[in-house]
Amino acid sequence: MLRLMNVIAVFVLIGSAVYAYSIKYSTLYQVEKLTRLKHQVQAETDGLAMARAEWAHVAAPVRIEALADQYLGGQVMQLSQIASLAGLPDKAPATDAIGNALKDLGLGAAAKGPVTPGAAKGVAKGPATPGASASPRTGR
Repeated sequence: MLRLMNVIAVFVLIGSAVYAYSIKYSTLYQVEKLTRLKHQVQAETDGLAMARAEWAHVAAPVRIEALADQYLGGQVMQLSQIASLAGLPDKAPATDAIGNALKDLGLGAAAKGPVTPGAAKGVAKGPATPGASASPRTGR
């Protein structure tokens, strides 16, 4: 009986050692993974800081003013250049250019004016020919 208890104790000791080492190595793996993620976050933060610094340089008012003077000739905006809303032209109606071209050629029924949303709802649903497949994805 005493030998059996000793053998069981040795197996329990070995099992607990294996369990402790598995927890240790799992923890080390998680720490390495966390460290890699921290480095990635730091690299992204550095990249974002670099992008912000570049944007601050590109959008600096002094730089924009110098470029405007260099390329635009330093022209000052006049009050006569400002337009009121009433002075702007109205929006042109949306027309069907292809339909109008077909109408000019005398081919088929063309649209008679502005395109309205949902005008193509009269399209037939289903196969166009008797042998056409019902499902284009599966071919069945």
